[in-house]
Amino acid sequence: MSRLGLGLGSQISAGKLTIYDADALTYINAVQAADGQSLENGVKVAINDFVVGCKADGTWTALTNACIMAGARTLSGALIPLTGVAPTNNNFVSGDYNRKTGLIGNASTKSLTTQYNNSSIPVDNDHISCYVTQAPTIGAATRMFIGTTTGVLGRLWLQCDTNSALNIKNRLSAAGGISIAGEGITLGFKGHSRSSSTNTIIRSSQANTTDTTVSVSRVNALVGVFAGSGSSSYSDARMSFYSLGPNLDLALLDTRITTLMTTLASVLP
Repeated sequence: MSRLGLGLGSQISAGKLTIYDADALTYINAVQAADGQSLENGVKVAINDFVVGCKADGTWTALTNACIMAGARTLSGALIPLTGVAPTNNNFVSGDYNRKTGLIGNASTKSLTTQYNNSSIPVDNDHISCYVTQAPTIGAATRMFIGTTTGVLGRLWLQCDTNSALNIKNRLSAAGGISIAGEGITLGFKGHSRSSSTNTIIRSSQANTTDTTVSVSRVNALVGVFAGSGSSSYSDARMSFYSLGPNLDLALLDTRITTLMTTLASVLP
C-alpha cells in the first residue's frame, strides 16, 4: 500500500467510521497516486458512497467503462477510470479542469476517446450516459456529449442539436430515434439505455422518454466524449461523468451520480 493509500480501507470522518468498498478503495488510491497527494476525507467518502450505492441498486456491473471527471486534484487524476480503461486525452490541459464541475470542451479540438468500439457493444443491451454541468453553445454544428458519428446507420450518441434539442434520431444503434426539444442545453444527467430491439429509454431532466425504433447492426467506431468518432461534432459543454456498458436503470444511476456531484460541490473548497 502506498503512503497515499487508505491502509486497511477504513477511516473516521466527522465521528463516523467509513468502511471502504474494495472497488472504491482501488479507484481512490489510483486517483491519489495520479494526483501525487491524498484526497479530502469528504471526497473519498462521497466516492465510496456512490460505488456502494450503485452496487445496492444493481447498476454497478453495467458500468463497463465509467469516469468521474470531478473530485480529483489534477487532470491526471480526473481521467483515472472508475471502471474499465482510461480514455485517450485529446488536447485537454489542466486549465480545462474544475474539481467541482469537471472538464470543459472548446467545440473545436478537445475530446476524449474511449477504448470501446461501438461495434463490440451488444445491439439490444447497452447504455451510454453523461453528467452535464455547463450547457454547450448553440451554433451551426451539433455538439456531442458522448457517442459515435461514423456511418449512417448503427450510430450511438447523445448530442445537442443546432435547435437545442437532445438529439438521438438515427443514433440509438438504430435507423431512427427521437429528438427531445430543449433538452440539449439542460444540465444534469443524460443517458439512454436499450433493453431490447424495440425498447430504449432516454433520460434527461430527471424524466424518461421511450423510443421503440427497431435496432440495427452497429457501426465500427470508437465511442468518444466531447466529440464523435473521426473528430467531429465537437462540444464546448462541461461534463463531470460519463459511462457506457450494458443496459441499466437510468433513474437509479441519475440519482446516484447527482448525489455524488452535489456532495462533491459541498465538500470541496
